[in-house]
Amino acid sequence: MSEKAEYLTTVSADESYDQLPDEETIQATVENLEARGFDVVVVDTAEEALDTVVDAIPAGASVMNGHSTTLEEIGFVDYLNGDEHDWENLAGQVWSIDDDAERQQFRREAQAADYFLGSVNAIAETGALVAADASGSRIGAYPFAAGNLLLVSGVNKIVDDLDAAFERLEEFVFPLEDARAQDAYGAGSVVAKQLVYRQENEAGRTTVVLVRDDFGY
Repeated sequence: MSEKAEYLTTVSADESYDQLPDEETIQATVENLEARGFDVVVVDTAEEALDTVVDAIPAGASVMNGHSTTLEEIGFVDYLNGDEHDWENLAGQVWSIDDDAERQQFRREAQAADYFLGSVNAIAETGALVAADASGSRIGAYPFAAGNLLLVSGVNKIVDDLDAAFERLEEFVFPLEDARAQDAYGAGSVVAKQLVYRQENEAGRTTVVLVRDDFGY
């Protein structure tokens, strides 16, 4: 049983916001994302998603990621922490720092990595992305700081429009993330800092990797 499935046995979350869309909806979403300046790659499996992001990052690049269940599920977090690449692993450096203040400062600096990877909480079919954090340590890199941004998402996060994206965040994502935070950190989460990513103006900077399957919250 997946982590999400386990939480859904004990947490009240509106699962109507977590369905796999039909192919027509996926294609409309892709077209609208591209019209807003996002590059989009659609794949069928976790393995293809991992290959896509690995192939996109050149040797020697500095790499940072925000917490993402999706990145864990496709195997990227393990890959980043392994020795099969020639990247500068900023995430590994962050968690090797014992001093809290020094670690926090380095986390801020790592937002400007050559390549930052993460996910989103909802994708509007109309082409906007919505993501939220308690601290902002993930979404801080998204709008500007990172040199290149790779966002990986299951198509289960596609909803009709921006209003539905906000509703998905509040009614489905937050209860699950709150439960995960309790287990991971001993304290609940909060929707404190929220990003609506309506358009990418820098050609080639942001790539959305859509997986035709159920991944993440």
